[in-house]
Amino acid sequence: MNVYRRTTMKIGLIKEIKQDEFRVGLTPASALEYIDKGHTIIVEKGAGIGSGFPDDAYKQIGCVIEKDKKTIFDTCGMIIKVKEPLEKEYDLFHEDQVLYTYLHLAADEKLTKFLIERKICGIAYETVMEEDGTLPLLKPMSEIAGRLAVQEGAKYLEKTFGGRGVLLGGVPGIERGRIVIIGGGTVGVNACRIAVGIGAEVTILDISWRRLTYLEDIYKNSITTLYSNTGNIQKSLASADLVIGAVLIPGAAAPKLIQKSHLKTMKEGAVIVDVAIDQGGFCETSHATYHSDPTYIVDGVVHYCVGNMPGVVALSSTCALSSVTTRYGLMIAENGIRQAIEVSDAVRSGINTIDGKLTNKAVAEAHSIKYEDI
Repeated sequence: MNVYRRTTMKIGLIKEIKQDEFRVGLTPASALEYIDKGHTIIVEKGAGIGSGFPDDAYKQIGCVIEKDKKTIFDTCGMIIKVKEPLEKEYDLFHEDQVLYTYLHLAADEKLTKFLIERKICGIAYETVMEEDGTLPLLKPMSEIAGRLAVQEGAKYLEKTFGGRGVLLGGVPGIERGRIVIIGGGTVGVNACRIAVGIGAEVTILDISWRRLTYLEDIYKNSITTLYSNTGNIQKSLASADLVIGAVLIPGAAAPKLIQKSHLKTMKEGAVIVDVAIDQGGFCETSHATYHSDPTYIVDGVVHYCVGNMPGVVALSSTCALSSVTTRYGLMIAENGIRQAIEVSDAVRSGINTIDGKLTNKAVAEAHSIKYEDI
């Protein structure tokens, strides 16, 4: 017998204000799943327009459209977003509110401390983990970011953007472009898929022999696999036209695998796409950029470090994201956060802050803040 009392909740769907972020936390179809369970969805006016979902699409399925963001925060027990709150949004939150979004707190000490001080229940999409170790809410955006990494890297290799002027797929009679992918997880696998598809010469590095064997079994002689260590990384960088940083330690800051000194060994006009920038970046010279001004050059190497890569394909990204976040969001809405923790270990793993406590070990280590269990 189910001992938990089902609850209903008012849920706010907020318009993103981060520069060049066009995604929204719920499609109308996903919002309808909440409404069918008896929950109220209050949508900030214009929240879905960037993803191709006008206010009427939400209104027609029973959502409430609200112009005033503060009213939504004051009214709702849970806020659904895509990206972390910006400082101008901090004062909108109230104690014990549930924030359900990507947080990437290891790279943001100020936000971490705010969530603790305001006693917000911060549930990070990127740390929701199932029993098998998979990260279901990170996976679709990692898939998109991995595929985009090759697409964007190819563009910024063009001479007009400061790149080497290399066509990655080549043509008969010339060498193909060389792509080095560091990290063989979801981002790396998807980058590899596109890189092989366009005909580039591909090398992928990882610390897992099992992962390298898996990739070699799939792609046979189409790629080179290398164990990821300092020597192999340095050797690979020297020959690369495009380097894709696809490393991930769930919840933790990305390791700095490329040092500034390494750039001098790289080709003039080579491109680094740092997909790990949300977690601080895998390159010592990386800092976050935006789609409207995505690159900069250090020591002749073009850096592409956009922190919300999937935001540029907002329709595809929003549909992919909300299709997976809704399942866990409904667990929280129907049970309340306390009971949801008991119902789902995945929800528990997603909680980074609650009751004024920091409950993610990797974030605690990144900022030297006391870790406390939920």
